[in-house]
Amino acid sequence: MVSGINDFKNVFFIGIAGVGMSAIAQYLAGIGKQVSGSDRFFVPGEYNEIKEKLESAGIQCFLQNGEGINAQTELVVVSTAVEDTVFEVQKAKEFQVPIIRRSELLAIIAESKKTIAVGGTSGKSTTVAMLYDILQFAGQQPSIISGAGLVSIIKTGKIGNAAVGVGEWLVIEADESDGSIVQYHSEVGLLLNIDKDHQEIDELMNIFGQFKNNTKELFVVNQSNPLSKLLSVNSNLDFSTDENIPARYQATHFQQQGFNIQYTITGIPFSINTVGKHNMENAVAATCVANQLGVDLVLCAEALKHYEGIYRRHQVLGQKEGVWVIDDYAHNPAKCAASIAACQAIAPKVVAWFQPHGYAPTRFLRKDFVKEIAATLRPQDEIWMSEIFYAGGTTEKNISAGDLINDIKALGCHAFFIEDRRNFLNAARPHLSDPCVLLLMGARDPGLEQFGKDVWANL
Repeated sequence: MVSGINDFKNVFFIGIAGVGMSAIAQYLAGIGKQVSGSDRFFVPGEYNEIKEKLESAGIQCFLQNGEGINAQTELVVVSTAVEDTVFEVQKAKEFQVPIIRRSELLAIIAESKKTIAVGGTSGKSTTVAMLYDILQFAGQQPSIISGAGLVSIIKTGKIGNAAVGVGEWLVIEADESDGSIVQYHSEVGLLLNIDKDHQEIDELMNIFGQFKNNTKELFVVNQSNPLSKLLSVNSNLDFSTDENIPARYQATHFQQQGFNIQYTITGIPFSINTVGKHNMENAVAATCVANQLGVDLVLCAEALKHYEGIYRRHQVLGQKEGVWVIDDYAHNPAKCAASIAACQAIAPKVVAWFQPHGYAPTRFLRKDFVKEIAATLRPQDEIWMSEIFYAGGTTEKNISAGDLINDIKALGCHAFFIEDRRNFLNAARPHLSDPCVLLLMGARDPGLEQFGKDVWANL
């Protein structure tokens, strides 16, 4: 039975190329563990960038055929997407190797460090990155395990979603989508927001309530989010981005100029090269925690001036003939609406494309997608969708992205359905005016990065 970080040396990851799995794998390699793994996306003779970067970090990569698991393997880690029927899982059982979920291993890692766990429906990866950058800038040499690559780390040739520092703090992203957030017992818990996403609100309140109860020292919430506010321990520990809702860390005087946002906290000016009020919220959350850990507010502001963003979070692919192409990970109603709104300050027209993922989640959130997106679109803006991404498994395919488009169109918005995304650019090209933003949104589908690159290349 593995219950602590010192209970194993040789660990194997099934599905190691996933963003959550690769982050933990790199962290463990960074602290001296013998790490290896496999993935179904590793194909003989085909270049794989993730594989190359994992191997450069000292992690041995295998095809998903079982050859990587042997008598020396002491622990096997699986993601939630890996089922018991996978051959490698069967081989691990044959060798009587303990098998645990990714979230369980992250909880074990968190127990070995002073941990800041960032939770909430939206903004976790960005806030984790901002908080890491602030602590790094302040000389605290933190560690990070994130759900997205930081541009500042990617520039060093790494995947960018993990780093090992010699300092005492570890910043992690605590996921509520599978309920695993309740496994963490962190020194600091940060709750960004609560909105309907993977579960109903009642269930989310229970999950985040347990997250609060498990936090050992400091629990911080967003006072300007009505539901997270209900879990506040003390408003003097919290933050707010609503000028009518007081908190100790209150952002005021927000403005966005192109790809830069500005605001103040207690009279101290902040300027960050990013977009949207939602990113101000993320930055204020990171600042709130960092300051309570001893980082001066002026130093927080200076650190965030150098923030370079994270992978596929309003990532600017470029501009051609007045059209900005921006790639974003937005995938739930609140995130899609916030992503569109953030782009409206960049150009007078936004043409947004979205690929929902999963038939069950799309069915669950249908009315919310329609309501949030329709309310955000200006008369001149457009929303396009391609068919729902299907990752496999058993599910009823009794809903289409076209149904959402028809619902939005019925509300008087410009909405278009293009079943095959490969036909999107040619169909949308006549709609791209100068100037405008072409915003691409979606998650979970590993082909989205290449899709964005193709749209940009062929614009």
